[in-house]
Formats: sequence, C-alpha cells, structure tokens
Amino acid sequence: MNYSSFALSSDGAIARLTLNRPDKRNAMTPAFWRELPEAVNALSDEGKTRVLILEAQGPVFTAGMDISVFTDPNALTTDSASAREAFMTAALSLQEAFTAFEKARFPVIASMQGPCIGGGVDMIAACDLRYGTTDAWLRIEETNIGMMADVGTLQRLPKLIPSGVALELAYTGENLTAERAYALGLLNGVAPDETALRALVDGVAQRIASKPPLTISGIKRSHLYARDHSVADSLEHVMTLQASIWNPGDIMEAFAARTEKRDGKFTPLSPVKRLGSKT
Repeated sequence: MNYSSFALSSDGAIARLTLNRPDKRNAMTPAFWRELPEAVNALSDEGKTRVLILEAQGPVFTAGMDISVFTDPNALTTDSASAREAFMTAALSLQEAFTAFEKARFPVIASMQGPCIGGGVDMIAACDLRYGTTDAWLRIEETNIGMMADVGTLQRLPKLIPSGVALELAYTGENLTAERAYALGLLNGVAPDETALRALVDGVAQRIASKPPLTISGIKRSHLYARDHSVADSLEHVMTLQASIWNPGDIMEAFAARTEKRDGKFTPLSPVKRLGSKT
C-alpha cells in the first residue's frame, strides 16, 4: 500500500519504513498516526517480515509532532468534561500507534541519521534496537512547549536508561548526544555518517532475519513481559511460551545449517487471520 506520511518497502524478510518528508523535517502529521499502526499491523499479520527498519530521509530523523496538530482547534478542545474525555480517548490512540512496534511479531530497529525530537523520542523508545550517527541527538521537546510527553517517553525511557537520567532529560528539555546515549545503552551503536549507519543497521537486521522467526518472536514476547512483571511471573510465562512454540524441526535445521555452513531454512510465521478481515 501507499502511505502519505512515509514509504514502506520490503527486501525479502527485511522491511523498511522510511519517513520521507525531509522538507518538513519528517514531522508527524495527523495521517501519520493513523497510517503507522495500519502499516505495522499489516506486516505483522502477514507473517513474512522478520525485521523492520525505521529510518528517515534528510538531515533530521524527525522533528516530532507536526504543527498542524496543535493548530487544529477541533483537536484540542478541552473546555468541558465531555470534551476532555474525548480528548483523552483520541490521545490514547496516539499511544497505540507506537505500541504497534511492541506488538509486532518481529524486531523493530530505529536508524537515526539526525536529530530525534519530541514524538520521535516516544517512537524510538518503543523500538527494540536503536542506532544513530555521531551527529544524531534526542530531546524531550514537550517540556519546552509547556506539556508532558504523553505518548510513551516517560513510561519506556526509564526502562532503557537510568531513571534519574530520564527524569533529567524530561525536566530540562535538553539534548542527549549520541555519545552519551550510547554510553547509557540507549543506542546500540553509533556510526560516523549515514552511509556507515545503513551498513551497520543492515548487518544487524540480516543477522536477526537469519534466525528462526518463531524463536525471535518468542524472545520479543518474553522480554516485553519480563519488563513489566516480576521474575517469578516471567519465568512461568517464558516456559508456557516455550512450550507453545517449541519446534524440533527448527532446532534440527539450526544444527544442520551450522554444520553445513549454510543459511537455515526455518518455519515461517503463519499469517494472522483476524475476524472480519477481507483476506
């Protein structure tokens, strides 16, 4: 499908979601929030994608929420209890847009070739892995315009870096450099330029895509469950999950592929058939 706020392409098991409005600093228009979960959910349901790379064109990864969202008088009406309830309901749908990255059955890799501002921080915090160029930086911009970040930054960032640092960034609205982000573990790697970044991210994506899809999906589910639950609950969850996706065929194929020094031919993810869908 074609989307107005980004481009979506696939090369075998690796898909790319490319923010392609560089003249607008890849700001997130109202259409973006509708199209993003639609695209990610469709890829996940189809079952062919093993890794999704989130990237952007131009010198800025994303400037966050497009100004048109804030200037729409109908979108920001909060002059009554009923209007505030509707505002909250609409805002929750923004959160779901990035939660789609977490719910996807494949890892999502953020590849930041430049600044990542405001809603962009919410977005990359929902990804599985993050890489950037040396001149990339992040900023929780919401603080600087008189509001809280409310689409995931305050919930996910403290799970990725020390809580005190996350609060520092949220309270001050100051920049986090790529160097410091890497030292904190927020960035998995830093490259000198955009070309090197693409090579780095592509290499990681290819290595992930070479593994059994059921295994990778299970690892992601188990990791996210453990993030939000106790160790005891998570141990029980992972064993239940392991029992449900245990696949001797993939295990034997992994051993054979290693011995024969070839790529493995693993069981693909089955398409998800949702009730009421046309496919």
